[in-house]
Amino acid sequence: MIIFHDASCLEYSAPGHPERPARIARSVPLLKERHPDWEWRTPEPASEAALLRAHSRDHLERIENTTRDFDADTPFYPKICEHALRSAGAAIEVAGAALKGERAFSLMRPPGHHATRDRAMGFCYFNNIAIAALDAIAVVPAHQDDVDQPGSSTSAKATADRSAHATTKLQRVAIWDFDAHHGNGTEAIVANNLQIAFASIHQFPGYPGTGTKSFANVTNYPLKPGTPRNHHVEVAKRALEKLGAFEPDLLLVSAGFDAYARDPLVQMTLEREDFATFGEFLRKIDTPTAVVLEGGYSEDLPELIDAFLTAWTSK
Repeated sequence: MIIFHDASCLEYSAPGHPERPARIARSVPLLKERHPDWEWRTPEPASEAALLRAHSRDHLERIENTTRDFDADTPFYPKICEHALRSAGAAIEVAGAALKGERAFSLMRPPGHHATRDRAMGFCYFNNIAIAALDAIAVVPAHQDDVDQPGSSTSAKATADRSAHATTKLQRVAIWDFDAHHGNGTEAIVANNLQIAFASIHQFPGYPGTGTKSFANVTNYPLKPGTPRNHHVEVAKRALEKLGAFEPDLLLVSAGFDAYARDPLVQMTLEREDFATFGEFLRKIDTPTAVVLEGGYSEDLPELIDAFLTAWTSK
């Protein structure tokens, strides 16, 4: 197991905000103590070219330059752009490690799956998982005016970046999102991209109020608050099996642990052993797999992460 982590992701916080440094700060020592053989790597920030596959240039400039909160859930922090760049970079690097035959997990913040092409929301600034997916298939951005203006230095960067992927371009990438909140940003960014299959298992009703319909390459599995554990796990398994039928070259996982029965933000019923079951699901598939941390706000988050990763790596 390779863990991508940078301690600088602990350097920002807002009083009372659930997406707090302790989520990561308490998880790191527990994993290091229990798994001394796991490798830890520091990720590089995502490149501008990688970001522009998922986001508009205007969005990048807002994240870099704004000094006001993006919304009530998504505060402005000093250097938040730098933190978000490292988190996005970690997602790209776990994908690269997976393609080399490694199991890899990004233990970073901020999370990403609510960020849309043009909006930071839901604690998320850049959409880490979508950036990694689009990087893996080296897709030319749908909105070419963002990167392909003649004579633009960004255009040159993007062209060079795509060329670097030319010999390793993947045909299909799947995204399995088991965070308790709908991955609305990921859906919006990858919708109708037939090289990507996206599945989200989430509570509805619940933030952000989306994810009730499936279409094209998107399959949503909305679950009522209080859904019994066994049914929730079965639905997650069914979603993963459907993604497997897509025959992806790479599976990316948005791993949110907020469907836990004692998470303060939702009303789901999963227990520690259910996240271990999710790890077992991954252990049994042959597809290269990379996992990125999303939500999970209970005091038990380190134990939930450990249960999931331990089951994934067990022989």
